[in-house]
Amino acid sequence: MIGYTTLGTNDLPRAAAFYDELFSLLGIKRLMEFESGYAWGRSMSEPGFGVMKPFDKEPATVGNGVMVALLADSKETVDALHAKALALGGCCEGPPGQRGEGFYAAYFRDLDGNKLNAFYMG
Repeated sequence: MIGYTTLGTNDLPRAAAFYDELFSLLGIKRLMEFESGYAWGRSMSEPGFGVMKPFDKEPATVGNGVMVALLADSKETVDALHAKALALGGCCEGPPGQRGEGFYAAYFRDLDGNKLNAFYMG
């Protein structure tokens, strides 16, 4: 299973502020800080999420077809995550709504253009 996911950024302080605010809605906190990036999670023994400046010192770019999905505990949390992402400067890639039986989701891009999804099963 996935241990952690990392997305690239060209503006670390801006990305950190975006994810600090967004993840606060999920009860997720910043666990690690490095010179080149930050990591969030509930604990070090659960899957985590990070943003980093690329190791090769080249500009971070968005991967076509790459998406990170964030598990929410309710449809209301999906709605709140999507709204928070947009309020923080992200852009909509698909508003909250039912997407098949038992799958409620919303899609957005962060400040670097990385695509994320918030979803609830139920």
